[in-house]
Amino acid sequence: MSGKREEILDVSEALIRTSGFNGFSTRDVADAVGIKAASVHYHFPTKADIGVAVTERYTDRFLEALGDPDRFVKDARSAVTLYVDAFRRALVRDGKLCLCAVLGAEIGGLPTEVGQHTRIFFERNIEWLRRALAASSGARAARAKADAMHILAALEGALILSLSLDDRSVFESVGKRLIGLAEH
Repeated sequence: MSGKREEILDVSEALIRTSGFNGFSTRDVADAVGIKAASVHYHFPTKADIGVAVTERYTDRFLEALGDPDRFVKDARSAVTLYVDAFRRALVRDGKLCLCAVLGAEIGGLPTEVGQHTRIFFERNIEWLRRALAASSGARAARAKADAMHILAALEGALILSLSLDDRSVFESVGKRLIGLAEH
């Protein structure tokens, strides 16, 4: 990918994670990158195209960092710890919400294709967790999927509460509880 295209995606991701999809314009992106708005549109004809590209990249990077979910044979604690740590990095390193938590909250006002890619993030994460939990505990598919949705929902909520209350211990408490539940 070209340097300017990546810069546009980096700036757009940061803006979405702090202001939401509807809280920024392509002009805001252009100003932050130091280019003309027409140059943004050269790489991404519409704002929705930016949203799709940012969401795809975020999803791929997130899951790539998690690695193979099938490697957690009889080790649910390690799988859940790794997953909690992925969300912790967003909170500690970035001080921001998960990109798709922000987009998920705005789902009704998003362009259709951005909403679809937001759903893909959640679907792929639920599937990653389902596979990791099934590999680690031998849980039936339905149980592993239900547990996966619970973990994902709890972590997204913990990020929101931690940032809203300006209290990182909220996230740590939820994460510790989820890891503890994985041992049973």
